[in-house]
Amino acid sequence: MNQRPEPPREAPRGRDPQRSRSGSIATNDPSAHLNVHVLNPSPRAVDRRSALRAGAGAAIVGAFTAGCSDDRAGRQPTGSPTAPPSASAAAASPARPQTPRPAPAPRSFPGQPVQISSGPRARPQVALTFHGQGDPKIATTLLSEAEKAGARVTVLAVGSWLDEHPEMARRILDGGHELGNHTQHHIDISTLDESGAYAEITGCAARLRRLTGSIGTWFRPSRAQYATELVQTLARRAGYPHVLSYDVDSLDFTSPGASAVTHNVTGQIRNGSVVSLHFGYADTVAALPALLAELERRRLRAVTTTELLT
Repeated sequence: MNQRPEPPREAPRGRDPQRSRSGSIATNDPSAHLNVHVLNPSPRAVDRRSALRAGAGAAIVGAFTAGCSDDRAGRQPTGSPTAPPSASAAAASPARPQTPRPAPAPRSFPGQPVQISSGPRARPQVALTFHGQGDPKIATTLLSEAEKAGARVTVLAVGSWLDEHPEMARRILDGGHELGNHTQHHIDISTLDESGAYAEITGCAARLRRLTGSIGTWFRPSRAQYATELVQTLARRAGYPHVLSYDVDSLDFTSPGASAVTHNVTGQIRNGSVVSLHFGYADTVAALPALLAELERRRLRAVTTTELLT
């Protein structure tokens, strides 16, 4: 295990010292390797193996950039060539912080009841709220469809779902949406005693705080449109000034078909409505484009619940 590796037999004399001085193999950072071989090429001729390594580094950087692009980058105009950054620009640009800014915290809305089911009726705005659970691919598709239409939604996530798919917390927030608490295990919170119900609320709050730096902007009770007096009290104790209900139920969780989901919403929605929808159902995915198109036709803007009430 401690034997020194045998040096390459065919290596040209003097090559390794040259490579060490140039720094081309002194780092494992693909972007640093790219800067050496592409942005600041040596005036000396590059041998075949060095060229291959430079090409591999460029491929890694390209793959990394594509894989880490968020939606904000995706909204840039397509077809416009982008010049590679110069060495001075790369040095002047600060590194992107690894720890995202904490998500917004709950806030109180004076004049609103503890349990909120709708917003002001005078403004042409509505809130589409999603129960966050189910296949993350379906959730991502729904978020992307909303973003294409310029809509922003509120997601009330189940804590156990975030345990299984922690990346979804940042996906929701990075898309400009709002994230809240829908209990830890999505059991009927109305049937639990005080300690059990409080544990369901604080359990999900702890997951949200760990993933985003905040307990989330809203709390919605599980398996109930309205919270009991006890649950409202426990939610306030946990840090949520309000409990979020809704006045329009899509009934998408019954899998009635896409047209029925659209009809259930468009038949009831009006200024200030808060709509209940769910991740994890194919009917919801199929219905959302038509639903968003109808909102646009009626000049109703889909905004986060916080914006609806502000």
